[in-house]
Amino acid sequence: MNQSELRRVFAIISHPDAGKTTLTENMLLAAGAIHAAGQVAARGQRRRTQSDWMKIEQERGISVSSSVMTFEHKDLIFNLLDTPGHEDFSEDTYRTLTAADCAIMVLDAAKGIEPQTLKLFEVCRLRDIPIITFINKLDREAQDIFDLLSEIEDKLALDVIPMQWPCASGRRFRGLTDLRTNAFLPFSSGGEHAEAIPFASGEMRAFIDDDQLYKECIEETDLAREYGEFKLASFLEGHMTPVYFGSALRKFGVLELINALAEIAPGPQPEKAMKNKQEIMINPTDKEVSGFVFKVQANMDPNHRDRVAFLRLCSGVFKRGMKLKTTENKTISVHNPILFFAQDREIADTAYAGDVIGVPNHGALRVGDSLSENGKIRFAGIPNFAPEILRRARLSDPLKAKHLRKALESLAEEGVTQLFKPAMGSDMIVGAVGSLQIDVMAERIKTEYGLEVAFESALYQTARWLSGDAKLIEAFAAKNQSAMAEDLDGAPVLLAKSAWDISYAQDKNPDIQFLKVKERL
Repeated sequence: MNQSELRRVFAIISHPDAGKTTLTENMLLAAGAIHAAGQVAARGQRRRTQSDWMKIEQERGISVSSSVMTFEHKDLIFNLLDTPGHEDFSEDTYRTLTAADCAIMVLDAAKGIEPQTLKLFEVCRLRDIPIITFINKLDREAQDIFDLLSEIEDKLALDVIPMQWPCASGRRFRGLTDLRTNAFLPFSSGGEHAEAIPFASGEMRAFIDDDQLYKECIEETDLAREYGEFKLASFLEGHMTPVYFGSALRKFGVLELINALAEIAPGPQPEKAMKNKQEIMINPTDKEVSGFVFKVQANMDPNHRDRVAFLRLCSGVFKRGMKLKTTENKTISVHNPILFFAQDREIADTAYAGDVIGVPNHGALRVGDSLSENGKIRFAGIPNFAPEILRRARLSDPLKAKHLRKALESLAEEGVTQLFKPAMGSDMIVGAVGSLQIDVMAERIKTEYGLEVAFESALYQTARWLSGDAKLIEAFAAKNQSAMAEDLDGAPVLLAKSAWDISYAQDKNPDIQFLKVKERL
């Protein structure tokens, strides 16, 4: 079997507090990748988890950066992409999902589909990513399960097929029935993994010591079988979602979820790309090594002030020491490629399509860069979205302006925020989707660069990229100099005080496009 066929690349998406980080921890624990899960629910220092390493994440108990973790299970190599759950980081999540072949959608059993779940699902739909649903927190009081499944069908327009069925929830929760094997998995609140027993057997009856509850479980499970059969082709096309249940905090149902991934999650998929101005498909089995950068992270290791590009390999067999080229013809010698396990790393001598490796570099690589042996392959670009918040960066010490510019440029290259240089004046304008991005940036500039920065309200509220005939854009820029800026790539940007200003500019200049989304080419 080709090595790439043994890879599974998946992301976990959820609304904040649905239990995504806990699930991540306990998947690693169940697969034997770690020996003790992080104390996610604890306070202070004990709140740290394997995948949340940034100081602000540890303080607030949320995930705001994307981590990559590799583990093995059932002779397969899993690359887990842990995405930010907070809506202010939806752009980072979008970029991460470009590198995933499958997603696990985590829902809180009491809350169902929450606003951020809906947003993240739409991102998956844009790429037709197959989705496995995990309904979490069954050890707490939950909504009616039939209602939950109806909500998924109605709000997400997905065919729902339960693969398991829970016996009650909260204090009455007794376990799960596997609808395909007819085995009942008894629940233990202590986290022990009990042996499965036959459904509707004397053993199950003895375990569920309440007549009414036992009868309820039998009836509901029989009703659940009427949802029909799971169809792999429909799942892979993104039309059907298999549903699993459990309690990540109690480690219940987690191993069964990993087994499901091993069984039904797709391996590395062909990727669209351009080569010599022709659209082609890059297959995992192609000989040439190629991949794209979906994330850049600086200072993961504060002792070394490092900068690592996360490269999703799409084809070929990568060997340590290889030279790869960007489409701008920059040559990158990859001497110390890294395989990740949150803060732990090891050098990768060989990597295959479907692997995610870290490429240490000093600013040579950016989010959206394509790498290949000949430098001629360009994968579909990773987009930037128009910021919803604009702030002016102001230093307490004006003599450190150069240091600030370097810090802001570095963070913009990582995709933490966007950076705009106005045509007039020396201010640097920072753009973000949400206010937490600004908080993270201020924290990182302080801890990593030693700069005290205030982010004040700018004159502008929104930005749009200009696209169209170069002469028309030049003429427009000359007339609107005070509102013009450039982004990190030097692309022209209109900074506007309101949506009305953008609408007015569009009406007056119908041959120029004012774009909300810009794909980096």
